[in-house]
Amino acid sequence: MVFQANAVWAKKHRKIKTLPIWSNSRESCDVWLHRGEPRGTKNPKARGARMTFDLVTGGAGFIGSHLVDRLIAEGRRVRVFDNFAIGRRSNLQQHASDASLEIVEGDVADKAAVVAALEGVERVFHLAARADIVPSIQDPEVYFRSNVDGTFNILEAARARDIGRFVYVASSSCYGIPAVYPTPETTPADPRYPYALTKYLGEQLVMHWASVYRLPAVSVRLFNVYGPRARTSGTYGAVFGVFLAQLMAGKPLTVVGDGQQTRDFTFVSDVVDALLTVVRSSKIGEIYNVGSGRPVSVNELIRLLGSPPTIGIPKRPGEPECTWADIRKIRDHLGWVPKVAFADGVRVMRDNMHHWRDAPVWTAAGIAEATSDWFRFLAERPAECHRGA
Repeated sequence: MVFQANAVWAKKHRKIKTLPIWSNSRESCDVWLHRGEPRGTKNPKARGARMTFDLVTGGAGFIGSHLVDRLIAEGRRVRVFDNFAIGRRSNLQQHASDASLEIVEGDVADKAAVVAALEGVERVFHLAARADIVPSIQDPEVYFRSNVDGTFNILEAARARDIGRFVYVASSSCYGIPAVYPTPETTPADPRYPYALTKYLGEQLVMHWASVYRLPAVSVRLFNVYGPRARTSGTYGAVFGVFLAQLMAGKPLTVVGDGQQTRDFTFVSDVVDALLTVVRSSKIGEIYNVGSGRPVSVNELIRLLGSPPTIGIPKRPGEPECTWADIRKIRDHLGWVPKVAFADGVRVMRDNMHHWRDAPVWTAAGIAEATSDWFRFLAERPAECHRGA
């Protein structure tokens, strides 16, 4: 089911025009809806069943779509709320004929659309966010509107609806360049760019609503998630997408520095397991790291990709040499542990390389141009000397 959220829909969402579920039409006056019956019943009202949904904001995105897959497989009714700025309809195409899924096209920054989308919702998974470092430096207002104002709108609508559970998907980028490895949740925040800052501010809102209003909310800080359907936008970003597109095109892999830097690569199915573990718990106001707990070097990733030719590019300011999640808290509180070994995850990525066939193929020169604002704004500046009083 697909329908487009706007002010008209929020007031009269029964007056609709039906279009194919995967239509790319953008007719501004149309409201889309394809409504089917839930699995297992032809008339849920006749048996007194109350329609309840899991709402997944950003559900057409990389992680969100995998979460939707799992929720539907478990027999849940799911409503996806996505503006498709980053998410793709193709990520949900496998559910095109499944009446357990509703797709609402709308923006979390649109308060009326958010309020309407939470009607009949039992649990909220809030993944919708603007991502990537460089665009956040270039246009911080867009990031604030989505990641901070949007989170506020979702929280207030959830509070008004008396939602049963609320899971916020935060980012480990809030740690910046931490002084402690593995990095626990108690590490002071040190966001180095607007994306990291706005995701952290969103998390602070969630924790405040849990404390003041007792909203049954928790937050998970994700580390370096990878897997099929990872974003292939035109923005220079995560290493896996960059490398796989270069590998398919027969181009050398662009390696930052000497490749010895390590990342806590976490496979997407482990992340989904963590989200479901958290939502089933009774914890409120807690923050959990979600990572593999086993950092791997970029050079090891290159080896697992077959040791293709490489070319070096400069290190970037504000990037840590290591990301390493301390996952003892979620293990001890909830029993969650990651299951997918890195080599197995890379094998899955290689088996799904076709997903990156349309991704941009980055060159060293293209990366230098795309990241110029990164160096311009985040490079360390020499300390200024001021005359004393």
